[in-house]
Amino acid sequence: MKLTRHALVLMLAASGLVLFAGHEEAPLPKDLPPYGAERPIPPLAITQRTLPNGLTVWLLNRPGFPKVSTTLAVRGGNAHDAARSQGLSGLMAGLLSEGTAKRSSKQIAEELQAIGGELGAFAGPDAVFIQGSSLSSGLPALLDLLADVAQHPTFPANEVELAKANTLQGLQAQEASPAFKAGKAFNAAIFGSHPYAFFSVTPEVVKAATPDALKALHQARFHPGHALLVISGDLQVDSTLKLISASFGDWKDAGAKLQALPEAPSASTHQFQLLPRPGSVQSTLRVGRPAIAATHPDYIALQLANVILGGSFDSRITKNIREDKGYTYSPGARAAGMQGGGSYTVRADVRTEVTAASLMEIFYEMDRMGTTTVGEDELLRAKRFMGGTTLFQNQMLRALTGTLASYWVNGQKPEALSEFIPKVNAVSAAEIRRIGRTYFASKDQTIVVVGDEAKAKAELEQFGTVQLLKN
Repeated sequence: MKLTRHALVLMLAASGLVLFAGHEEAPLPKDLPPYGAERPIPPLAITQRTLPNGLTVWLLNRPGFPKVSTTLAVRGGNAHDAARSQGLSGLMAGLLSEGTAKRSSKQIAEELQAIGGELGAFAGPDAVFIQGSSLSSGLPALLDLLADVAQHPTFPANEVELAKANTLQGLQAQEASPAFKAGKAFNAAIFGSHPYAFFSVTPEVVKAATPDALKALHQARFHPGHALLVISGDLQVDSTLKLISASFGDWKDAGAKLQALPEAPSASTHQFQLLPRPGSVQSTLRVGRPAIAATHPDYIALQLANVILGGSFDSRITKNIREDKGYTYSPGARAAGMQGGGSYTVRADVRTEVTAASLMEIFYEMDRMGTTTVGEDELLRAKRFMGGTTLFQNQMLRALTGTLASYWVNGQKPEALSEFIPKVNAVSAAEIRRIGRTYFASKDQTIVVVGDEAKAKAELEQFGTVQLLKN
């Protein structure tokens, strides 16, 4: 009987033998300077208040910054849309700053320009986020604008039609992208009928959108009791709180309660799906499964394990199928945690003729995470990558307010940011191995491929039955 490498991994693991990577790494030069001292994020002195109308406020003073950044998060995103109109939240978010009861879109743009500011909004699965920034001196005007677009958008008919036309054009372009097709099919495969399966608005939903429908959705969602306002910058706390009360204090809470989402899947079927793309010279791969929410006790360890497996340029999958095998240029992986669930995804674009070989190596690396113990140096490099990336990203005010707003939406406290790096550094090699067994085992993964039907199907059939998807 001929054994595949995948089968050999499992047999050796069951025998207690240690597996090593397929190639030896050259040691680093001996005269390199040592790593610098750890610099964790210091405890954040966040002023927390709740206005009488229910609006939660977090203020983070960052002295010396000449700008201020704001994020208003309102619970209820694309996953909370009705099934027949999923994605309408995203269209609504994009139109919030295109006209209010007091200002036209041009007036909003001109007022932002006068304070060196910007304002934009988008919808995630669990919330709508409105992000703004300006020079520090422009904070009063910025808050007035932010309050206006959050409370009094009018969704002018001409702006709605323009947004619909632009969205439809964008969808046409996206539909030509194999990455878009793969992502959409993968979400559907792992989440099934759950609202987290949403990947993109459909042309039918866009065409059916009207100003009245957008107004109704806004009125149902936008209440101060569902919202958090985060501001960071060089702030005078007392005067900033007075500005917030003046801008947002009259915002009425209608008391409508947001319906909880159904429980998200925690596992999916081990299956192979192929979405035909005639004539394609590449196969676009997605390998993964439903995972865990951002508040799950395993979430930080899963993020660290992902850095080792596929989430960095130093990862095992990158070294294997890019550096060693030359199957792909830029593979990657991501663990995404939301309020009520999450997903894990490995992605790669490979030459069609090495579709099966690439998947075999991905399976090998996924199984190796649970059958062997990561080395001390590899674990340390992953921890430093996560710590450095977190520090770098959150030096920027806009990123910092966005991170804190996302924490709130997911049910985390603001202290979670300061605690993040110490918790990462506390993860042990044994815990990484447990995470590998729990979440990375190849037998538990769903595989979606976009590629040429004749050639890619023959590659995939080496693993078993292949389900053909319709375009």
